[in-house]
Amino acid sequence: MSTAPIVLFAYKRPAHTLAMLEALAACELADQSRLYIYCDGPKTPEDRALTDEVQAVARSRQWCAEVEVVAREQNRGLAASVIAGVTELCKEYGRVIVLEDDLVVAPNFLRYMNEALDRYVDEPKVMQISGHMFDVALDIDADALFMPFVTTWGWATWARAWAHFDPAMGGYDKLRADAKRRRRFNLDGTYNYFDMLERQRAGVIDSWGIRWNLSVFDSDGLVLYPKRSLVDNRGFDGSGTHCGVTDKSVAAGHDGPGGHEVTVFPKTVGLDQDYSPVLTYLRNAGGNRYKRLAKSVLAQLGLRKSSAGNN
Repeated sequence: MSTAPIVLFAYKRPAHTLAMLEALAACELADQSRLYIYCDGPKTPEDRALTDEVQAVARSRQWCAEVEVVAREQNRGLAASVIAGVTELCKEYGRVIVLEDDLVVAPNFLRYMNEALDRYVDEPKVMQISGHMFDVALDIDADALFMPFVTTWGWATWARAWAHFDPAMGGYDKLRADAKRRRRFNLDGTYNYFDMLERQRAGVIDSWGIRWNLSVFDSDGLVLYPKRSLVDNRGFDGSGTHCGVTDKSVAAGHDGPGGHEVTVFPKTVGLDQDYSPVLTYLRNAGGNRYKRLAKSVLAQLGLRKSSAGNN
């Protein structure tokens, strides 16, 4: 089995970055993987000490078989950094595993990601592999399933899929003109992703994730998710630019990454598995829980909110 390169995007959160790197180094196949750590530059002079500390953490150990630290002098922001980094590595290697500094991964995360990347490399409808799953109980026989929307909490893709990424959102006009298509984009009214597109176009938010979601939708693409999560998001402590202070059970979507084995993949590529518990989870509109869930979904798509942060 070949191992895909890993890219980690980090910004002014040295403690989070260290926890992420320690978890990654403990993964099976880490000693066979190449890791690129993109350290974004400071937004203000006051950020310099923390960004320097992140770079020091990145260089402090041989986290994987090979490690390259890419330190930016200027702040590019998360969206621009992810788009550039994923594009560069897909061009060079044909595939990439993508992480951010506020995540913690399970010991078998890399094995699952690499096995799935190998398994679905020639399946054009499969456009992303997700390491994250929401806190739901799924009545399915396999250890993974397909769903028609993306995640940004530990994922992977191939050059053939990323080639469909349209940062200009060319599918927006068609979506706006077709109410049925718009409803399908919103998962049959489960969550208003179209509103996120509108805010992206208006410059209210800066998200690569919602644009990638539209690109996958326009391509009738699918995303493979594990039945139980292999990724935990620890960024809901007010330390970032995209994640506020949120109830962890909603924010992370699970009880932390475990050693859940993913050995049985779906028999066919399609939406034949029952993922209605996920839709119920996303549709939850109960008072403060809905507000917290909204923050969680926004963060999953890499959205910038004025009240919180992850660069």
